[in-house]
Amino acid sequence: MLKIVAAALVALVLLIFGFVWFSGKSPALKFVQPLTAVGSATPVSVEVQDPHGLKSFTAQLEQDGQTEVLMADKKATSEPVRIYGFLAGKKQAAFLKEGSATLVVTAKSNDFRGATQDLTQKVQVILRPPTIVADGRQHYINQGGAELVTLDLGGNWTDAGVRSGKYTAGTFAMPGQPANSNHRFSLFPYPWDLSPDVEPVAYVRNDAGTEVTASFWVKVFPKQFRKSDIQLSDRNLQKVVGELDPDGTGSLIDRFVKINREMRKTNAQTIYDLRTNTEHRILWAGPFIPIKGTRESYFADDRSYYYQGKKVDEQVHLGFDLAQTTNMNVTAANSGKVIYADRLGIYGNCVVLDHGYSLQTLYGHMSRIDVKVGDMVQKQQHIGVSGATGMAFGDHVHFSMLIAGVQVNPIEWWDEHWIKDRILSKIGSSAEQAAAPTSVPGVEAEHAHKKKHKR
Repeated sequence: MLKIVAAALVALVLLIFGFVWFSGKSPALKFVQPLTAVGSATPVSVEVQDPHGLKSFTAQLEQDGQTEVLMADKKATSEPVRIYGFLAGKKQAAFLKEGSATLVVTAKSNDFRGATQDLTQKVQVILRPPTIVADGRQHYINQGGAELVTLDLGGNWTDAGVRSGKYTAGTFAMPGQPANSNHRFSLFPYPWDLSPDVEPVAYVRNDAGTEVTASFWVKVFPKQFRKSDIQLSDRNLQKVVGELDPDGTGSLIDRFVKINREMRKTNAQTIYDLRTNTEHRILWAGPFIPIKGTRESYFADDRSYYYQGKKVDEQVHLGFDLAQTTNMNVTAANSGKVIYADRLGIYGNCVVLDHGYSLQTLYGHMSRIDVKVGDMVQKQQHIGVSGATGMAFGDHVHFSMLIAGVQVNPIEWWDEHWIKDRILSKIGSSAEQAAAPTSVPGVEAEHAHKKKHKR
């Protein structure tokens, strides 16, 4: 009898052991960011998932039979998800030379079985930094406006552009050059909310994360932007909330403020994400033609919203509100390609046109859209009808211009002289020919130069 009981206990122990052993899972590893190269000291992040936590984590770099341990963490943890960060490169592994190498990371589970899992990644070792030289021109920039700088790049590079504070704009090959040309330009915004003391900086990076910067001569002209007060009525609130938040809960004013803040931010991200949907060529010709109508608001108006005598919100209005008659004809400010034609939150029925090289125009609050995504439209071609959709209290068109996904003051682009002086003259005769003005009867640019460089 005792033998039977002992055998049963052994069987039970083996069963439990087997269950624990085979039910254990190996850790799951992945790189937080794609990794294809390392340089002098490239930051690497690895995410590890294991329901039991980890007993240890190691990372090592191998090349031509030599190995260097980059990280060895033997402190057990019960965290089911953890991110490990370390540096990989020549500073950590002195034997590295340019060419192929292998990064191996290993994680050991904190369960009974202690299963291990490797993640192996082939990387290129890039030790020579890229080079960048900005042009020697004088760059005069309006706060809230735009500028163009030409750049000569060299070495192994994957990304380049201009950074102004928290904003960045990429580069394009000079017109007529192959897409991977080292002779490039950056059409970049200088946003309204940047301090005039912020100097734009050109940069270039390679796959290893090595960044080199170059400064260039700039003078920024500060601008004073308008402030305005908007008195909200129950009718205004009901109109906006009923259209944009029909199933929401809470008071009308609370729902309005939420729309004005959160939906505005979401819509701005949608617009920003369109920046890469752009032709690498000029689609426009001559100055941009403003929509006819009275300007009811201006670029970068700082709006304070009041309800029942109390300030309830403050937002910046980026663009122009233009009104003439109810259901007026909305026309394209210049030739381009339709990349958005749909509802867009506070902008209501909205159309976005791409004009090439990340230059885009936006038309909002329309009652009807008469174009579709993919359409090529000509300058002053009909694209829709004005209205009051979205966050609009009356019939008008919201018109904006964007560069690299950032809204800029349209006035500069209504001025043929500014376009030629600040943009086209820097990127060659082929670009000037592509953007040669087209005749539009009865229309003149609104913004004439009086001082050549104060734009």
